[in-house]
Amino acid sequence: MIGIGCRLPGARGPGAFWELLREGREAIQEVSSARWDVERFYDPELSWPQTMNTRWAGLVDGIDEFDAELFGISASEAAGMDPQQRIALEVAWETLEHAGIDPTGLSRSVTGVFMGVSTLDYQALHRYAPSRGGTGVSASIVANRISFVLDLRGPSVAIDSACSSSLVAVDAACLSLRAGACDLALAGGVNAILSPQWGISFAQAGILAADGRCKAFDARADGFVRAEGCGIVALKRLGDALADGDRVLAVILGSAVNQDGRSSGLTAPSAEAQGALVRAALDRAGVAAGEVGLVECHATGTALGDATEVKALASVLADDRAPGSTCWIGSVKTNIGHLEAAAGIAGLIKAVLVLEHGVVPPHLQLERLNPALRLEETCLRVTPELRPWPGGGARRVVGVSSFGIGGTNAHVVLAESPGAPEPPAAQAAERPTPVDVLPLSAWSPEALAALAARYADALGSGVPLDAFRRSAAVGRAHLRTRAAVLGSTREELDAALRALAAGPGEAAAGDAPPEAPPRVGFLFSGEAAQWPGMGAELLDASPAFADAFQRCAAVLDPLVGGSLVELLRGRAELLDAGRAQSALFALEVSLAALWESWGIRPAAVLGHSLGELAAAHVAGAVALGPACRLVAERARLMQTLPPGGAVATIFTDAYGLRALAELGCDVLLEVGPAPVLVELAKRTLSPSVRAPALLHSLSREQPPARTLGAALGGLYERGAVIDWRAVHGRGGVRAALPTYPFARRRHWLPDAEVRRFEP
Repeated sequence: MIGIGCRLPGARGPGAFWELLREGREAIQEVSSARWDVERFYDPELSWPQTMNTRWAGLVDGIDEFDAELFGISASEAAGMDPQQRIALEVAWETLEHAGIDPTGLSRSVTGVFMGVSTLDYQALHRYAPSRGGTGVSASIVANRISFVLDLRGPSVAIDSACSSSLVAVDAACLSLRAGACDLALAGGVNAILSPQWGISFAQAGILAADGRCKAFDARADGFVRAEGCGIVALKRLGDALADGDRVLAVILGSAVNQDGRSSGLTAPSAEAQGALVRAALDRAGVAAGEVGLVECHATGTALGDATEVKALASVLADDRAPGSTCWIGSVKTNIGHLEAAAGIAGLIKAVLVLEHGVVPPHLQLERLNPALRLEETCLRVTPELRPWPGGGARRVVGVSSFGIGGTNAHVVLAESPGAPEPPAAQAAERPTPVDVLPLSAWSPEALAALAARYADALGSGVPLDAFRRSAAVGRAHLRTRAAVLGSTREELDAALRALAAGPGEAAAGDAPPEAPPRVGFLFSGEAAQWPGMGAELLDASPAFADAFQRCAAVLDPLVGGSLVELLRGRAELLDAGRAQSALFALEVSLAALWESWGIRPAAVLGHSLGELAAAHVAGAVALGPACRLVAERARLMQTLPPGGAVATIFTDAYGLRALAELGCDVLLEVGPAPVLVELAKRTLSPSVRAPALLHSLSREQPPARTLGAALGGLYERGAVIDWRAVHGRGGVRAALPTYPFARRRHWLPDAEVRRFEP
């Protein structure tokens, strides 16, 4: 498991969810009139068939809101979409971001989507036949919409086994990954409570708690409280995750799904089937029952259901357990209610957070243990307070159960992360060029400002700056509104981010048309631009630069009688024109190779004096060997010229700069040791010519990390497609950065099209 996303009662995101669990808070509230006319359907005595005896639920805020623009969905289509589809889209995006994966970068990948969904309240709200062929309210489209928007080509399946749907979806995702049917899987579930219909049905069946609390394992247990929300996890095969350098949050060791069969009733649970399920999952996981330290139970708070589950667990988990060893049991439903189709994934996410933090959160609503459970005779215990995971050095193992009302059961066995592996030698050797740039992007200026504020707050968490920059660059989508924030220290980045968060006018940002990346012209300056040690840091920091420089040096060193590498490192003086010109040529060719490795390829090139040879080679007009020999011969000839002599160039510099602008170059990038031609362009380009942006690679006054970062940022803000993995290299630490700040707006059926339920 490499990523988590969730939107649950009282908690947006895994961080907020863990705080809710750790602090022992509940997130149950009275249903507001915005959902339905609560008074019309409420009857504590259930004296009329179309009533319910509770006014409580676990609800999420903004169920009617959605960032349709981000996903390329029109307002009219968004209004016809089930909020379950909309929430699932947003949570899927957040899950991928949490995993450090650019959601837009998965196009055409073999990525599977497995979503549990069982109620369709929005469909029931339609007074008339749903539009667009019913895709807005179809259960299958909950999964298919994610696959469509992100262009995913793996299996895409919606699963309905009632309350166990989302954990069955996780099992299906694991099977698909093991079979090679997909390489990455999104698995989870969603539930939305939009009408009183199912609440009435459950209340009339006698399984809703009148006080709106799931009192699992308590003597007062009398039913559950309904809840809504969404949870999704990102899954990979463990070997692939380790090879890709992903953060492994937990490992699914094994899972199983079975059925109660013919129990005492269609909705009655079976201890025999549940026990067999747990044994099967442990067997597939290769885990002894005595290793399990915690089970996140289904435990809805019904007397029959809780007793059956405890009996089944006790019969299995006592095996091979050391004397006095305890297995803790709990249920997240005591915090947030019963999410039905998303209940299992909520329990799974809780289990992962427990493994990550090594702490067992309190089980709520526990006043007096139900004596009928006879827990004192078992290895099972319930903790009403926060408790550290028992020590002993053994790996932490958790089981998660979820049972469907029709008898379909699922159980998953999890273990803590094995830890980050040492990077392979080949990856460790790929040390990227450090650039002092942090890229941010959003769909709108307002969202960009909100993201900058989130990033600024996250800087205070102590995440290493290199990991912060890399994660923002590699693990996020690059949308149309962009900003490149420069800073070599935490303080510099914080100040720049807060300026951007203050809004337009406080910091620069670009609005990059995604369909039209900028045309870039490379500028190559001539001799006199060089300086001792120019770009020497890049020999160690950038493989692309170093490889190109070594290729040049292999030809030029014998011709100039010295080592260009030693010269570039500042260990030899620029004694004569031969070495100076050769070093400058090799530097410019190597800088061009560096830019091209980052995805920046020139639409046109311009060279001044010696730079003409570098430009000709980069343009493909002259091969490297002949170009190097021309450089050496040119240097020899220049040394024979009388004082005041010169070598002719074809065009004047000003003419060439104007020609590049007229050719439609949006950016002129100086590929040399100093901004010589860039400064000339500032003085000579006519205001009547469409002025391109002027950027430079190196400067004597600043380190390469700053100058290259500024140039890279300028290109990024103008819509350049940058290979950020090449910029930052393979491997490296990934940080869990804040997720995208969705710009949500209300999207709902017009009042005239909403069906009214009557008691």
